[in-house]
Amino acid sequence: MAADATDAAAARKVCEGAAVVFHCASGPYGRWRQTLPPIMNGIIEGATAAEARLVYGDNLYAYGQVDGLIREDLPYRPISPTTIVRAQVATTLMNAHAAGKVRATIGRASDFYGPRARQSKVGDGVFARALAAKPAQALGDPDALHTYTFIHDFAAGLVTLAQRDEALGEVWHVPSAETVTTRRFIEMVFEQIKRPARVQTVPRLMISMLGVFVPAMRAVKETLYQSERPWVVDYSKFARAFGSRPTPHEQAIAETIAWSQGKLTVTVAKS
Repeated sequence: MAADATDAAAARKVCEGAAVVFHCASGPYGRWRQTLPPIMNGIIEGATAAEARLVYGDNLYAYGQVDGLIREDLPYRPISPTTIVRAQVATTLMNAHAAGKVRATIGRASDFYGPRARQSKVGDGVFARALAAKPAQALGDPDALHTYTFIHDFAAGLVTLAQRDEALGEVWHVPSAETVTTRRFIEMVFEQIKRPARVQTVPRLMISMLGVFVPAMRAVKETLYQSERPWVVDYSKFARAFGSRPTPHEQAIAETIAWSQGKLTVTVAKS
């Protein structure tokens, strides 16, 4: 069923009868300041009316620049409009939970990849280009450690949070496979398609110039710090509470390539 999440009445209708609402909706990159707050408000209204649990699939932008491991207990220190709004909507949700309006939890992870996860740092810029015999594109420093998350692992993590009472009212970092450098991740992709790895770094100046005219590229520039320094997620809190079995990168990359080549059918269960 399709609905406008920013319309409280529509959100209530689409959530009717739900036991759990998974909030994974977004807006056009570069226009989050306008789109994310009304989306969050509408989904809170829908989940509240249904008396459903609300599980929010979030990213790591709210933390801002981080030295060391990225943990759930870090303060929010957003540094740009794109990151500020992520902190804002997460705070809105947790405030609604604290006020007793809705039972909610937040699952967070770093950059996604996998079947259907195309618009990400290693989506079309790595997998699609590698399969087209083009150099993979990388932002920032390709030799900096960076956590990448298989989209199926993230989905499984959100389901776990939905099923556990102790998850409510908390932020959780969903487990990802071993953190490697972006260069090493790209090499693993090329190894599986049996081609020499080729990496093309996108110059910061080019991103800055494009950002003058393209809102999405302006947002990319605002978060370049995530790619110019180590970006390593600590998911030990989740592992201690619920266990951890993330898909190894080699297997996840193979599934992503198979989907990209049309050799893997991804099914979605419908009630």
